[in-house]
Amino acid sequence: MRIVRDYQFVQSADRGASVAIGNFDGVHLGHQTVIDIARRAAPDAPLGVLTFEPHPREFFAPDAPPFRLMGREARTSRLAKLGVERLYELAFNASLAALSPEAFSRNVIRDGFGLEHVVVGEDFCFGQGRAGTAADLVRHGAEMGFGVTIAPLLENADRTVSSTAIRTALSEGRPRDAAAMLGHWHRIEGEVITGEQRGRELGFPTANMSIAGIHPPAFGVYAVLVDVVDGPHAGSYHGVASLGVRPMFGKNQPNLETFLFDFTGDLYGATLSVGLVDYLRPEQKFDGLDDLVAQMRSDCIRARDILAAT
Repeated sequence: MRIVRDYQFVQSADRGASVAIGNFDGVHLGHQTVIDIARRAAPDAPLGVLTFEPHPREFFAPDAPPFRLMGREARTSRLAKLGVERLYELAFNASLAALSPEAFSRNVIRDGFGLEHVVVGEDFCFGQGRAGTAADLVRHGAEMGFGVTIAPLLENADRTVSSTAIRTALSEGRPRDAAAMLGHWHRIEGEVITGEQRGRELGFPTANMSIAGIHPPAFGVYAVLVDVVDGPHAGSYHGVASLGVRPMFGKNQPNLETFLFDFTGDLYGATLSVGLVDYLRPEQKFDGLDDLVAQMRSDCIRARDILAAT
C-alpha cells in the first residue's frame, strides 16, 4: 500500500484511484462496505481510501477526552489487510478546514489526486463548517468529471453500525457486541513498555502498554487474543488482560497489562495487538495480595475456557 499525504504533489501512479472517503475510525463493517463499493465501482482503478490525520474532531477539540477506537498505525494496518492500495492521508489543519465544499472537490479530489470515483456514506459532510453534503458531492462530481456513489448506512441488529455505537458497547463492557459491528475483535495495539514488574513478582508477568490517545473500554479484566507482531516471539497467543488504573496499588494512569498463557520470554519493545474477547469482571481492590493472586488464577481459568471455545 502506498501512502500519500500531500494533494499538491502527487505522482502519476497515485492518480485515477477509486476511493472511499471518511475518517474510518475502527474500520468497522460500515466502513468496509464503503470500501467494497469503491472496489466494485472502478475495478480497473487502484483501490484507495481518503482520510484525515489528526481526526477533525481532535483538531477542533484537542483537549476533549480520547475518543478514537484506533491509532494511525493500527488504522493503516487494518486498511492494508482489506486490500487498499492507496491511502491518501491528508493532514487536517487550518488550511484544509478552511476549504469550501466546492474548493475541496476541485482542489483535492479533481486537481490534486485526480480521483476517478469516490464513495461516501449518506451522512457524509465536508468542507468549511461541514457545509457540504453527500448530495453536494454528487453535483460536484457531475460538474467536475469524477464519479460519486453514496453508500447507505449499515444496520446491524436493528441499529446503525457506527463508531459511536462501538464506543458505547466498549464503555459498557460488551466487547462481543463491539466486534459484531467491527467485523473483527476490538484491538489495542502498541509497544510493550517497562512497568513495575509487580506482575512478575506475583507469578503473572505482564506486557504493559499505554492506552493514551484512544477511547478507554470499560476498566476491568478481559479474556484476550494476542498477536505479537514483531520480534523473536512473533505469533498468536491466548491470555488475560487488566485494563485500568490498578486500584490495588494506588495507580491512576490507565494502561493495559496482558498476561500471555504458556509463554516465556522478553517482550519489551515488541508491538502487541491485543483483541478484547470477553469482559470477565470490573477492577477491584482486594484485602491483600493473596486474595489478588487467587482471583488472578480464577480469571485465567475462566479466560482459558472462553478462548478455547472462541
